[in-house]
Amino acid sequence: MFVKAIEEVSGYTRAVHSISRNFGNPQIQRGSATLFFVNQEGWALTCKHVAQWITHADKVNKQMATFQQQSQGMNGKQQNNLAKSLGLTPQSTAEMRITFVDCVDRMNNIKFIAHPEYDLALIQFSGFEKLLINSIPRFLDDDQAVQPGAMLCRLGFPFPEFSNFRFNPDKQVLEWTQEGAARSPRFPIEGMVTRFLGGKGGKVYGIEMSTPGLRGQSGGPLFDTEGRIIGMQSRTKHLHLGFDMEDKEIIAHGKSKKINDYAFIHLGECIHVGVIKEFLTEHGVAFERA
Repeated sequence: MFVKAIEEVSGYTRAVHSISRNFGNPQIQRGSATLFFVNQEGWALTCKHVAQWITHADKVNKQMATFQQQSQGMNGKQQNNLAKSLGLTPQSTAEMRITFVDCVDRMNNIKFIAHPEYDLALIQFSGFEKLLINSIPRFLDDDQAVQPGAMLCRLGFPFPEFSNFRFNPDKQVLEWTQEGAARSPRFPIEGMVTRFLGGKGGKVYGIEMSTPGLRGQSGGPLFDTEGRIIGMQSRTKHLHLGFDMEDKEIIAHGKSKKINDYAFIHLGECIHVGVIKEFLTEHGVAFERA
């Protein structure tokens, strides 16, 4: 159903990879999110919470650099006191590195413009010579064309499998490397439009889907079978179904046991294409309609 559409949308949908570690712990945690380009001028879209996550990395790394500079020559107790004064604990993120996968050949700056109300942000790459995309999106022209019952698809990069990183014990920093897998496979997930999400004054700003958007798909496009953009994956909510079971006796692996189970349905929420087009128009970002 979505084979050709996924092929088209993949041409401009890209992953954002992160590596991070907690203070005093060299164990590396991987993370991912999604963005998609709007035009050949270096403009892209993602979630506002993804943009905030990206910009937070700079603050985290500056804090860690301050600790490393000021702690030189200190004994253990003094270092612990310094870490405490900077808010660094074993539970806090001490270092975070971000990379934009297959987006541009190079860049000297990146700019974010966050929507004042909704989970939506523009990204502007600058200083590049070539965008590493082979198509641009077509945004649905008729906002009313998609109604509850329509089947749509989302694309993103959950389940990160990249391995091109390491912890440098000599420098005590995380590093991207030339070795290992630099990419994670894209992952589509289909779903039915269930309801629309309304905001102030009854304005429709979102689309609810019958299936969840997966971690790592935030900022990824929502599209129809023709590959037209209908929205953008934002978040997933969890609704209690009320089918609770407590001390329910079952037979598992030949043995009787009692279990508790509390059922939820996980529904994806996407930013509506109408809000996206208004945001692009407001900031003078060119886009194609279909």
